[in-house]
Amino acid sequence: MWLFDRLTIRIFTIFSLTIAFFLMLIIVLPSLDSRNLTYLANKDKETGNLLANQIEKDLIKIPKDSFRWWMRFIVVMDNHQKPGQSLFVVTPNEQIITAETKNIDLIKNFSEKSHNVADPARKIYDSQEIIGPFLLHYSNAEYQLYILQQATDTQSQFVNFIFDHPFLLLALTMLASSPFLLWLSWSIAKPARRLKQAADQVAKGNLQEMPELEQIGSSEYKATGASFNHMLRELKRMQDVQQRLFSDISHELRTPLTRLQLATSLLRRKQGESSEVIRINNEALKLDSMIGDLLSLARQQHDSNEVRESKKTNKLFKQVLDNATFEAEQIGKIFTVINPPTNQTILCYPVALCSALENVIRNAFRYSNKKVTVDFITQQQKITITIDDDGPGVAESELEQIFRPFYRTSEARDRESGGTGLGLAIVANAIIRDHGTVKAEKSHLGGLRVVIILPIYKY
Repeated sequence: MWLFDRLTIRIFTIFSLTIAFFLMLIIVLPSLDSRNLTYLANKDKETGNLLANQIEKDLIKIPKDSFRWWMRFIVVMDNHQKPGQSLFVVTPNEQIITAETKNIDLIKNFSEKSHNVADPARKIYDSQEIIGPFLLHYSNAEYQLYILQQATDTQSQFVNFIFDHPFLLLALTMLASSPFLLWLSWSIAKPARRLKQAADQVAKGNLQEMPELEQIGSSEYKATGASFNHMLRELKRMQDVQQRLFSDISHELRTPLTRLQLATSLLRRKQGESSEVIRINNEALKLDSMIGDLLSLARQQHDSNEVRESKKTNKLFKQVLDNATFEAEQIGKIFTVINPPTNQTILCYPVALCSALENVIRNAFRYSNKKVTVDFITQQQKITITIDDDGPGVAESELEQIFRPFYRTSEARDRESGGTGLGLAIVANAIIRDHGTVKAEKSHLGGLRVVIILPIYKY
């Protein structure tokens, strides 16, 4: 039904049905208490009236003004009562004649609620029931006959306790209906949870469309899912255009740069070395390095042919650490691996991830004075890799900015190295593609600490 497909109608309908359900319980449940006053069926009426007529016939033999007539009245009643029964007769002046005096109070209570001989009733008191009244004529007056006997249909003490405590009954009703209400709430919230999961995937850089968002939930959720997918298409298109433009510009710059380098070489042959020629050549080399980094970043973000694989970290990073150890020996620096990687498995793009770690370690070599340390820590289903150096470091206000493309710090690190400002941006992009995070901090060695966090792969 298209009308019920709307979230507003669903919530209103569920709320209305819940209120109606509780109102129905409030109205119907009290009537289910078997201890309530109920009127007799015709068959029970006939049985009671027959007993009254039999007693009435025997009472004709007892004169009203005879000595202790009520004692003889009791004898007649005893002769007609069945085993387990007690008979009570209420006189016109509301006196009760019976041999069972201990239950007189029950009879008084019942006679106040049921005193119409034309419509006798039944009521249960614990394990006993009273039925009546039945019309009994004696000495030109009307008497009322009540019968006390064992109840044939008694409910348990637990049920009696519940009916006697309405708030407990309400609490049990709410408890019984909770699974149904929880299921309804879950079914209404399910599309919202799915939408939240989709937003989390987008936050991680996954811009793939999710058609199921347009098929689950109410019409409002489906419309939101359609808009969400439209947004993803537009973001993907804009990203593709930006990355393609980025790549095209980098390629186009390579042609005049090659000509510039060729012209510089020819100028050096004709005029020899000069400060101007050296400056032109250095700037051309810097521009060539920057274009190379731009192309690397564009390829990494756009169409990478590399396949994501599950790898053991000790095997994955072995060559990177071996190369770093060799390079440290050649440049006379101390390289220490505090906790080597273990056999934990991660899902990653192996080449890009190893290249990212290698770039961070080389940066640490470039800026350090003497010492570089690497540490691998496994905890809470994550692998944390820290790279520390004892170099000049980076100002605390710039720690969050250094992973942006082309960002140049005001510290001596960049001025001395002449970096392109793209190395750490490439590193950050590679880590994010593997659903990891990267950040920079002050190192305990005095320089910069780069922290890489990668999720452990769950089979």
